[in-house]
Amino acid sequence: MSRPFDLTLYLVTDPRLVAARGLVATVEAAVKGGATIVQLRDPDAHGRALVEQARALKALLAPLRIPLIINDRVDVAVAADADGVHLGQDDMTPADARALLGPERILGLSVGTPAEFAASDVGVVDYLGVGPVKATGTKKDAGAAIGTSGVTAVRALTRLPIVGIGGIDGALAAEVIRAGADGVAVVSAICAAPDPEHAARALLSAVTAAR
Repeated sequence: MSRPFDLTLYLVTDPRLVAARGLVATVEAAVKGGATIVQLRDPDAHGRALVEQARALKALLAPLRIPLIINDRVDVAVAADADGVHLGQDDMTPADARALLGPERILGLSVGTPAEFAASDVGVVDYLGVGPVKATGTKKDAGAAIGTSGVTAVRALTRLPIVGIGGIDGALAAEVIRAGADGVAVVSAICAAPDPEHAARALLSAVTAAR
């Protein structure tokens, strides 16, 4: 059984957007504002640097009981004792990742369409990231925007918790929840905000009001 987690407000970090303020400072502000789970994503970082970043975030988040998820890298998650991993469609298979992670760590998977859902081994994952809801520039390999109707389509196929991702801001967050998502994942809406704590608080308010 995996560790408990709450997808309500899922922060995904971006190395460029947090550079000026700093990774740890940005995440600290976001969790003060209400972020409930954090994913470390830095596709350009080498293994050692990524492990160091993960350990710094783990030290911040563990006392607050906020899970730390590592994007793609199962080895980094194990080395840093992170709480889980999020996989894309082109990453290691969920079954292989689960075998390495064990039963307790959280495993998420990106699913953009019903076809991707059908082709994916979702039986070993704990939640799905569904999107991109809206076109986004923070992930170059993201697929075509699926809109909130795409979220609803995937919601109809599974009882797994799902988090909408891709171009979500305060105005869109409520629509994503009403479309069937359990939470929203954001990158620039928090990482690029002048005040990440305030931005997180506003997003959390929009999500909770839509439930």
